[in-house]
Amino acid sequence: MKKKTLVIGASLKKDRYSYKAIKMLRSFGHPVEAIGVKEGNIEDIYIYTEKIMFKDIHTISLYLSSIHQAEYFDYIIYLKPQRLIFNPGSENPELYRLAREANIQIIMDCTLMMLQFGTF
Repeated sequence: MKKKTLVIGASLKKDRYSYKAIKMLRSFGHPVEAIGVKEGNIEDIYIYTEKIMFKDIHTISLYLSSIHQAEYFDYIIYLKPQRLIFNPGSENPELYRLAREANIQIIMDCTLMMLQFGTF
């Protein structure tokens, strides 16, 4: 099943894990949306700098450290994804609690590894 995924913390820098995740998600056929600090494209994926009210987001893959997440709490809950992946470095107990209260599955893993091992 293809899972529409929103990458929050997307980067145009090729050495960043969020960049690699967008490329790999696309290579596995998953529809991707992206939000980052700088606008631009990774192939056909446009990186927005504003919180767009995307429809039917199945998964959010988070690439922001906890100190930069607070402004996204309400947005993440509003989008009602089925799951929220906390990639290494994005751990945040406060957001875990909010997600659980909203019945959003919490996954503490690496999107790249999940794709490679077939657990995405």
